[in-house]
Amino acid sequence: MNDKFLKPYNPAETEGRIYKLWEESGFFNPDICIEKGATDKDAKPYTIIMPPPNANGRLHAGHGLTITLQDIFIRFARMQGKRTLWVPGADHAGFETQIVYEKKLEKEGRSRFEMKSEDLYKEIFDFTIENKKFMEDDVRRIGASCDWSREKFTLDADVVKTVQETFRKMFKDDLIYRGKRIVNWCAKHQTSLSEVETEFKEKKEPFYYFKYGPFTIATSRPETKFGDKYVVMHPKDVRYSEYKHGQKIDLEWINGPITATVIKDESVDMEFGTGVMTITPWHDAVDFEIAKRHNLDMEQVIDWKGKLLPIAGEFAGLHISKARPLIVEKLKSKGLLDKVDENYVHNLKCCYKCETQIEPQVKDQWFVKMAPLGKLALTAIEKKQISFMPENFEKIFTYWMENTIDWNISRQIVWGIPIPAKVCDKCNKGFLDTDNVTECPDCKTSLVTDTDTFDTWFSSGQWPLLALGYPETKDLDVYHPTQVMETGRDLIFKWIPRMVIFSLYLKNQVPFEKVYLHGMVNDAKGQKMSKSKGNVISPVELIEKYSADAVRIGLVVGNTPGTDLSLSDDKIKGYRNFGNKLWNITRFILTSKDELKTEIDYKFCAPTPKDLELIKAQQEFIKTITAELEEYKIHIVAEKIYHYIWSNLADVILEESKTIFKDGTEEEKTSRIQFLLHTLENMLKVLHPFMPFVTEEIWQTIHTDDSMLMVEKWPGNPKV
Repeated sequence: MNDKFLKPYNPAETEGRIYKLWEESGFFNPDICIEKGATDKDAKPYTIIMPPPNANGRLHAGHGLTITLQDIFIRFARMQGKRTLWVPGADHAGFETQIVYEKKLEKEGRSRFEMKSEDLYKEIFDFTIENKKFMEDDVRRIGASCDWSREKFTLDADVVKTVQETFRKMFKDDLIYRGKRIVNWCAKHQTSLSEVETEFKEKKEPFYYFKYGPFTIATSRPETKFGDKYVVMHPKDVRYSEYKHGQKIDLEWINGPITATVIKDESVDMEFGTGVMTITPWHDAVDFEIAKRHNLDMEQVIDWKGKLLPIAGEFAGLHISKARPLIVEKLKSKGLLDKVDENYVHNLKCCYKCETQIEPQVKDQWFVKMAPLGKLALTAIEKKQISFMPENFEKIFTYWMENTIDWNISRQIVWGIPIPAKVCDKCNKGFLDTDNVTECPDCKTSLVTDTDTFDTWFSSGQWPLLALGYPETKDLDVYHPTQVMETGRDLIFKWIPRMVIFSLYLKNQVPFEKVYLHGMVNDAKGQKMSKSKGNVISPVELIEKYSADAVRIGLVVGNTPGTDLSLSDDKIKGYRNFGNKLWNITRFILTSKDELKTEIDYKFCAPTPKDLELIKAQQEFIKTITAELEEYKIHIVAEKIYHYIWSNLADVILEESKTIFKDGTEEEKTSRIQFLLHTLENMLKVLHPFMPFVTEEIWQTIHTDDSMLMVEKWPGNPKV
């Protein structure tokens, strides 16, 4: 027996050395696997594109789960002899990274609004590249067997070029347009956001009822009402049947007398409030659509920083949060405040990063027409080209594709891929940067380069193609479509649809055959992790305390797809003990072999009836878990392997073996040690995708040749 087994297993000494061994072997690269004979050149490809972690910092627990699951998929497929490719990447993460850097600037007493764009970009670039190294080290610490030679960054020159070319193609295909529409505006960060970059926060605040001529209107936002000159009601509302569409009514309002126009529109909810409302087209999406339908005027009331404009009269220049009570007080003094509901609770749309309340604003931006692209995705679902795990997420995906809204892809930040366009500052028409035009054909104003950058989802939506070198076909022809996309369930309406539509649009193929969605990784109490709560659990910190193997299997045992996971130190600590148990099992088997002076031989000579029974049971066990792994039942298989090794092998079979080695015949002893050696080899193989470091260390220690467990063949039925 190797002297190494005389000491306890030491993951801190082992894991870095083993990972280096894997990297230097070249076996992460499918081309080298074929070259060295580990994979047949005609083997079926199995491909995963890693969801690129943000390059701006360290990995969080969700990343740890994603990388663990994908590595299990890849290692299993590699051991099955498939031509496996797992492409790693890093995301520049536009808006998120810029926010991280803005916080750094704030601590330094600086502001991005006081910097030249090129200087800010360079600073963020240097910051991101420096942090990218830490992120990649974290990926290695978890044990990811990805092909680092193919790593892609979403700001690589070829990626930028391809993303911009996609924009040009979509513009020419009439799938992208520039238009003046309501956008989600974050006044703090001074940029528009897409729907998926906002979230709703429940808030309790006053709900005001004001007299508006002969009507009573209700609102929680009196600060938007300065430009209200249209009063809208449902055409079938009998309470207001005496008023005709287009009728003019003179009335007293915030800053004096105005003339209001009656508008009849079926979008009005007769059950909400008083069933009649005034509209603020510039600052409300529903009001904007009503104004468009009836060709009504619209005027901006709140500026881009959240302050009132001159239309607000004496309140101009005040931030809306300060102006609101003053406006209410003025309306009250004029006898126009009817009543106040102090217990009004509703959901406010907020920026998902800073929680600033979103201010709807009308702005000229670039939009993607989602309806025709959504139809492509729906057709793929109808044809069963993509499956979902859990299956119920197919309904969620389908709902989003059936109810698409045009996607605002313009961002007013410097960190990202520039939109390749020219715009007219006067009439805001947009043109491709490649168009041979220097002035607006309508107003003859000189065109200027668009300074906006793409929403990061515009580039990451193309990620499966970009990661495989699109439009180059060398890897694309072999490895696309990929087999599975594993990611968090929250991305079912953010990222998954965009990858599907871009791949179908650009390549006429789905990007992946299966979508595997995990739940959120929460703290031990089931609460969402956040820095403000101080409950963030770092996978790397857990690795340093308990080992990468313990973290990996602790993340997947019992973790049903789509269900949130509560992560605790105690759970991970238990699986560190499992690694030690495997080490001790190995020591017992090898010690017993040495005492019997039996050569290592995995071919059974003459198994006893009892051992033959154990062999057949093990065959059935491996057959079962193999089928379940092929069905991506990772959480079930991990637990089964754990119990087979701990409860069956260690607690029953080894205890029985001690009696055989003490009192059995030579035939019984020889048969049992051969079974145990064979079982050890099989258990190392089936456990390897879950706990690669300790299994590879044991394999390397007990095999004197240059074999490597990561490319050993998955166990089948032994010849007996």
